[in-house]
Amino acid sequence: MINLLHLVQLRAHCKLKGWCLRVKEIFIERREKILRIAIKSNNELIESIVEENNNEPIIGEIYKGKIKNILPAINSIFVDIGLDKEGYMYYSEELKAKGIKKGEEILVEVIKEPINDKGAKLTSKVSIPGKYVVLNCYEKGINFSKRIEDNEKKNIILNNIKPLENASITIRTEGINVDLVELNDEINKLYKEFENIDNKMKHSLGQKKLYGEDLSLIKILNNSDKNETTKIYVDTDIDFEKIEMFVRGKENIKLEKHDNFRNLFDFYGLEKELLKLRHNKVNLPCGGYIVIDKTEAMYVIDINTGKNIKERNFNKTILETNLEAAKEIGKQIRLRNLSGIIVIDFIDMRDKSQKDIVMDALKESLKSDKGNIKIFPFTQLDLVQIARKRQGKSVYEYMEEKCTLCKGRGMILKLSYIAGLIKNDIVRMKEENSIGCFHIELDNLYKDRVNEDMFNFIKEIEALDKEIYLTYVDNIEGYKIEPLIFQGQKDNLKDYKVSVIEKYTH
Repeated sequence: MINLLHLVQLRAHCKLKGWCLRVKEIFIERREKILRIAIKSNNELIESIVEENNNEPIIGEIYKGKIKNILPAINSIFVDIGLDKEGYMYYSEELKAKGIKKGEEILVEVIKEPINDKGAKLTSKVSIPGKYVVLNCYEKGINFSKRIEDNEKKNIILNNIKPLENASITIRTEGINVDLVELNDEINKLYKEFENIDNKMKHSLGQKKLYGEDLSLIKILNNSDKNETTKIYVDTDIDFEKIEMFVRGKENIKLEKHDNFRNLFDFYGLEKELLKLRHNKVNLPCGGYIVIDKTEAMYVIDINTGKNIKERNFNKTILETNLEAAKEIGKQIRLRNLSGIIVIDFIDMRDKSQKDIVMDALKESLKSDKGNIKIFPFTQLDLVQIARKRQGKSVYEYMEEKCTLCKGRGMILKLSYIAGLIKNDIVRMKEENSIGCFHIELDNLYKDRVNEDMFNFIKEIEALDKEIYLTYVDNIEGYKIEPLIFQGQKDNLKDYKVSVIEKYTH
């Protein structure tokens, strides 16, 4: 645990210096095919990320590919990367000059995930990002971010860093002020990654992924701030060992292994907080509210004044509502992990100075989303467009599925997600009260799927050794569960008991 005296002393020091002490908590929960990460700042949930291992390419992954087809008419190259769908990339002048041919092996990076029947978008300009540096594979030289304008500091770095063989170095904006020893350490670390990729590219057989395990986790660890006291919770030995190496020597970061019988997210109340994010309406302190909707092509966020009628001046009411909305939208984008195109419909503002104030507030709320986001100016209709890079799944993709009864027009909780919630409840009640008998109510929407494969459902909720009574009802939010303590309760439900044959028959 973080030493209490140390925290008190740190708070006092920060107050004396006029600094704002931030305490960040990172929760990392891993299952067989799911990695979930939640981040809290000063006890407030600010970000959630889900990565699912479903054999589909993710942005930032690097593959050894083979060129399957070149179509000059549409300037496209199709590449086999060893997965179900071929990826595609732009047939650039640079590739044309290299004389690239069909059947040739090529190193590629995923820059856009597959959508519907379309494969992943790729690039042959492959890079390995760090916190202060980006390594560009098979290029030469030392370059600087366009935002870096201090020529004196550039020269210091150029005089103290050696160029690499077969890889160029790009110093990121944060890298210009970091200690040279730390900068060189990161370069050496990234270069070892490159050598590993290069070796696999030359000597491994077939098309496959060469780099990209747990990219979301690596990015979050890389973005940790020296001015934050950070506590990281993990629930597997593998993650503990991996992160322990990363935080070694960093006094502001503490690591803890979660050994409780309850799941990490359930124990720390994160599951309940994430479930709240299914609601598309978010109230603002002023009385207004925002509504977040997903269409086939984008997310749309609408702002309403609602009950904000305290100002007699309507222009002030509009500005106040839009300003609070701008701050909240930045928070919700990260919380819900929205990506792709996001369109915000602000309440009409005739005064350009008001638009500038609102835009500044929106940019400030998304400032910590480094390198992921691009915000475009107001349109004539007071719309703001945002483009955000995808990093893992949104909360909707992870939790929800299309409702079969309304032909996909509505969304319901995924059965797999409900099974996880039921399992949490069963484990908690069993350990706390030694109860092994439960009545579960499920929405009728799930009846056919559960009955078709009762064994796997009971297995997923970890109840093969429990006494389960299962009923189906209409119009409940997913499920209800209650422990059965008295024989009379069991007698009343005897017709709904899951039999031993159902439990153990595949």
